[in-house]
Formats: sequence, structure tokens, C-alpha cells
Amino acid sequence: MKKSAIATFNFIAILACLLIISCSQNTNNSSSQLTTSRINLTISAAASLKDAMAEIKPIYEQKKTDVSLTLNLASSGSLRQQIEQGAPVDLFISASPSHMNMLQEKGLLIDESLRDLLKNQMVLIVPQENTAAVNTFQDLTKDAISKISIGEPKSVPAGKYGQEVLSYLDIYEAVEPKIVFAKNVRQVVNYVATGNVDAGIVYRTDTKGSSRAKIVANAPERSHTPVVYPMAIIKDSKNIEAAKQLEEFILTPEAKAVFEKYGFITLNKDD
Repeated sequence: MKKSAIATFNFIAILACLLIISCSQNTNNSSSQLTTSRINLTISAAASLKDAMAEIKPIYEQKKTDVSLTLNLASSGSLRQQIEQGAPVDLFISASPSHMNMLQEKGLLIDESLRDLLKNQMVLIVPQENTAAVNTFQDLTKDAISKISIGEPKSVPAGKYGQEVLSYLDIYEAVEPKIVFAKNVRQVVNYVATGNVDAGIVYRTDTKGSSRAKIVANAPERSHTPVVYPMAIIKDSKNIEAAKQLEEFILTPEAKAVFEKYGFITLNKDD
């Protein structure tokens, strides 16, 4: 092969390599841009909302392909403490107005975003077999009943409501030695479903996913503070506008239908 032909061949080969490298860099840059442009929002929500939020998450992500949601589920008290300590949270849904009010008093919320979202009901549950024959709240005082579970009142709103119910019915002192405190309502349901306790007091919605626990009595509505779930955007959110769009979606009929599917009572947007 002549020198001129070899030189031409080498030039073409070098040019092709540079073109491949350039295309590769552009592709990587494009991928990097796509990755960095995706917004992640963290929702801290009461443990009792686990199933409903797990269903809402993919619905929203399909509508907003540039947004991904991270669910942080625990007792409202624990979530409130995390936010106070600076945890990166965009939207908070509490099972108790009291924990939300504490954050508002500390100036950690966007006040105009605060609104009531849902209501719930308190019920008495027992294992499916109900060998202890518990049918009313008064039955909890029987000697045959050795263990009753409620959430830890200081951190679990359902525990506080449960304590209020027992006090209203004037049986709290009688059953207090029998109480097994749980870290959240889901743990109470598990204790009951596995037969580790004779009965438990939880939200009505928490019984939806269990075939081994059943409701035997409803707590009188006047026996406890109204079970209201407020929602608000956290002031330190890095994505305020995206969080506002998410909050608006949660207030739509489509999202509310999911909450109602799991037994929650939805409130009007302006309630």
C-alpha cells in the first residue's frame, strides 16, 4: 500500500474514533442531565396510611414522570421529631393535629399549605377465633383478659385516642396493668392477629388488610378526640413547587378514592 493511501486510512480511522468518543460523551451528558433533572419528593406519613400511600405513589409517578416519591412511614410522633431534627421531608401527613401543631408553632411548615385531609374511627379488635370472648370494651376488665395492646400514647396518636376511650368508659385504671404498648398501630394489629394479646384498640382502617383480626366494637365518637389527619408542606423542602403540585393531587377525587377504598373518610378541600 502506498504511503499516501496509508496516511489517508489512518486519518479516517482517527476521525472515526474521535466521532465515537464525541457521541459517547454526548450520550453520557444527556443521561446525566436526565438523571439530575428528576425530582425526588419525600412524604413522611403516619403508619396507618401505608397501604393507601403505596397505591397512590405509582399513580402519581405515572402522571409526573419527572418526579419520584419516597415514602417514610412511622408513628406521627416519630416523624415529627425527625422533621424537627432536620430530616429532608417535603410533605407531612400526620394522624394527629397535635403533632402538626407542634411543627407549626416552631415555624417549620408552610402555613398556607396546612389543611385537614382525612378522618378515621377507633375500634376494638380481637383475634379471629376470639377465644377470650371479648365483645365489648367493658369485657376488657374481665379477669380472663390478660393482655390488651394500644400504641404508645406519647408518640402514637392511635394510642392517645385509645387511652382516651378507656378513660371515657371509666375502665382505664382497671385495665392499665394489662396494657402492652406498641410503637405504631400496625404493631398492635400484629399482636392481636398472632394471638399475643387478647384485644387491641386501633383505627378502623388498620383492620382492612388482616384476615386474622376482626372488629367487635366501635368506640363511641364522643369518647375521644376527633381522629383527623392534617397535611402540610415542610418549609425547608428543596422542591416547594413540586411539593405543592403533589399536595394538590392528593386532594383530587382520584387520590381520595384510594383513601376511601382503605376505609378513610375524606374531607372536602376547603373543610
